[in-house]
Parts: sequence; C-alpha cells; structure tokens
Amino acid sequence: MINLSKSKIIALRQCPKRLWLEVKKPDVIKVSQATQDKFNVGFRVGEIARQIYDPDQTGILIDIEKEGFSQALARSQTLSNADAPIFEAGFSGNGLLAFADVMLPLEKNGKRVWKMVEVKSSTSVKDYHRDDIAVQSYVAHVAGFALHTISVAYIDSKWIYPGGGDYAGLLKEVDLTEPTLNKTIEVESWVKAARETLAGDEPAIKAGDHCFAPFECSFYAYCTRDVAQPEFPIAWLPRLSASKAEKLDAMNIVDLREVPDSMLNKTQKRVKQHTIAGTTYFDLEATSQILNAQPLPAYFLDFETINLAVPIWAGTRPYQQVSFQFSLHVMQSKETISHIEFLDISGNDPSRGFAEKLVASCGEHGPVYVYNAGFEGARIKELAQRFPDLAERLKNIASRLFDLLPIAKNHFYHPSQKGSWSIKKVLPALVPELDYSNLEGVQDGAMAMAAFAEAIQPSTSSERKQVIQQQLLAYCKQDTWAMVKIFEAFTAPKADRMF
Repeated sequence: MINLSKSKIIALRQCPKRLWLEVKKPDVIKVSQATQDKFNVGFRVGEIARQIYDPDQTGILIDIEKEGFSQALARSQTLSNADAPIFEAGFSGNGLLAFADVMLPLEKNGKRVWKMVEVKSSTSVKDYHRDDIAVQSYVAHVAGFALHTISVAYIDSKWIYPGGGDYAGLLKEVDLTEPTLNKTIEVESWVKAARETLAGDEPAIKAGDHCFAPFECSFYAYCTRDVAQPEFPIAWLPRLSASKAEKLDAMNIVDLREVPDSMLNKTQKRVKQHTIAGTTYFDLEATSQILNAQPLPAYFLDFETINLAVPIWAGTRPYQQVSFQFSLHVMQSKETISHIEFLDISGNDPSRGFAEKLVASCGEHGPVYVYNAGFEGARIKELAQRFPDLAERLKNIASRLFDLLPIAKNHFYHPSQKGSWSIKKVLPALVPELDYSNLEGVQDGAMAMAAFAEAIQPSTSSERKQVIQQQLLAYCKQDTWAMVKIFEAFTAPKADRMF
C-alpha cells in the first residue's frame, strides 16, 4: 500500500485526477515559474517562523533532505516527549505521511502535549488551510503525538518591519483546534476516496475552473493536450464575468463567433467584431484631440517593484510593493526626447534614492504619462508617506499622472491583442519592430522582480549582477519608450496614420 502524503490528500480535494497523475504519471508534471516562486516564498517564511518560535535556538530541525524519510520519521517519533520545539516533525500512520512546520512542547497534568502550528505565506486563513491542518493533525494523532492546540499562522500584512532581523510580529495565529478535531471522520473519508481513486483508471475529468483553484495545477497542459482549441477563444473577451462564463459554458459556446452580442458590453463587442474580421479599430481623431491638448514638456514614467513576503528593509511591510527602478523619457518637443533612469541593486533599501531622483527628474509642470496610473500613483503616495520632506514634490508628480491605458482601451484595438490592452500587446500592434520577446533575460514584470531578487543576494557574483543590471535597464527603458511610441501613434497627423 502506497503511503499518502498530506499534499496528496490536498491534491485529491482539488481534483481526483490530479492525485492520480501525481502518483501514476509524475513525469508529465509541468511546474510553472509562478508555482516555483510560491514554493520559494514558503521556504523563506518557514525559516523566519523558526526564528520567531525558537528565539533561544533550542529547537530541533528535522532535515528530510539530509536524513531521508525513514530516518526523519524515526527521529521525530523519538522526540514525542521532547522538551524543545520541533520543526518539520514527521508523522506516519494508517498509510499516511505528514510533516508539521512547528511543534511546541506544553505540559498538561504532568504529561507532554503539543501545540501544532502550520505556517502559511498568505495574509489570511484559506479554506484549504483548514483541510491541510486537519489531515496533518489526524496523522500526528495516529502517530501518537498528543495535540493540545492546533493553529494556523499567517502573515500580518499591516506589520511594519523594524529592522535588525526582528520578525517578532510578522505572523498572526488563528486557533483552529475545535474545528480541526471535528474533521476526523471527514479526513478518513478523504483517505478512502484517495485509495479508491488510485486503485482505478485515470479519472475522466475535464479541465475547468478547478484547475486553478485553490492552486494552479501542474498537469493542466497534460489534461488539455488533446482539447481542440477554438480559433477565437471566448477567453479573449475582456472582463468576462464568472456568471457570463458559466452561461456560455452551459450553452457549449467556446468560440467568439458563437457568442450572442446581447451578452456583451460595448468593449467586448468591439473585441469580438475586430478579432473575427481581422481588422483594426483606431479612433485617431479622438486620441489626437485628447493628447494634443496636453502641454509639453511631457514625461513618460514606469516603475519596477518587488513585493517580498518577508520584508528585508526597515519601515516596509510584508508584500509591500517597494520601488527599486524607474525609467523616464522626457519629451521637450516632438523632436527632442531624453532619457533618465534609476536602478539600485546594492541590496540596501532603494526607496530613498528612488524618491530623490524621481522628484529631481520629473520637473514641476507637464503631464506625467503612465500606463495604469493606479499602480504608479499608489507607489508615489507610499513614498510620500515614508519621506515627509519629499512629500510635497511627490504629490505634485502624482497629481500630474496621465493614464494612457484608458486612451488605448477606448480608442484602439488590433486583433493581435487577443482582448488585452497590456502595453506588451499594444506596442507590437502599433510598432511591430518593437517586441518584448526580443529582450534578453527580462521580458516582463515578474521576470524583473525575480532578476532583482537575484541581484541583491550576497552570493550573486559581480559579473552576474552586471548582466542583470543591463537586462533590467533595457526592459524598463523599453516600457517608457513604448509609451512614447504609443503617444506618437495616437497623435500622428491623419496623413501618417498607420491604420
């Protein structure tokens, strides 16, 4: 009988086919970078949890990789009466395996009992966390560990890191002892269902919304390998509500050509019409009227940020978007355009230097064009709160932000955009020779964040840092150059229009 890990039971809860594939066909798994990044975040939060729950460093860490499963389980069992915290304690019983993030020793009526804490990198307790810890506590009980308290610890997103390696307030706990212990019969039913699933053939379950909730399934490519893709998928409809998507699914509609216009709003109708016809919608008169009314000089601005689950700079919060880079193209006239940039990969908090150069570079008058003003605007306001001496000048910049995204969305659409108005879709539609896929190393915001995280690691070589620096600068510069080119296309004389 195969031993089922806690993760296997959670896989069953998402989709029985996922469980079956994890056990029977693990070679077809495809782990996305986003999923791997989440794993890495979890590892980092786990490290900090050990500091928080074991400030005197008297705890015992069970290292599964070094010790192997058998040794880790055996050593955990010998520690069932220990007086010190145990991290990654392993349990087995009834054909199940589980490893607990934190086990804290308590005493009740002269006997050793334990507080189990499952540590999560999210900012709240999710429903699947409750299932997760129910399985874990069940296996711990079977293995002979007397549990007194069962909790989930999650990240407090309002906590501000004081610096100096003091993470005492990072995690908040929710006591789930009673609801967890009440799930015993439910857990046993999951185990039975898992056994039955693995004893049969591959489940005939179609791909659907469950493939992405609560996790992105790493077997999605496998499960959709033989699914015929429509020429014009309804997924290209922007802001398609869940209720409309459900209605279309019930009607077996997967192609834009079959979607009734009565179910679509104005923008969705436009996407449908021009995508199917292969034509471009471009209201040059409207874009010219709006943008030519704006004065010069004009500034084209883009930020790059990183949102660390575990903050490393004093004064920042978990998952706060900390700005580490900007690119700024300055248009004094249609013929005179200069470029200014900022990037700090020293590993120190980049915020102050970022804010100082930003206010020095953006002048005091003229529109500051961005692509999605909500993002840059929020970052500027955060910087103003952190640095009161720069607040007035930062707020001046924020008050001058002019968003190009709604201009593009309301007045331009090319079939190659596939229902998206991201700058990476609009730019190659307007200027085909400028494509983000031509950039080396960093081609989107997620890659920029990952590259920056690598660059600030002390172990990263100076040569590698230099490569990353050039890639980040090239990527961010392309973002603001893209805005310049979009601006030029949207204000072009009628005789020079492309479409």
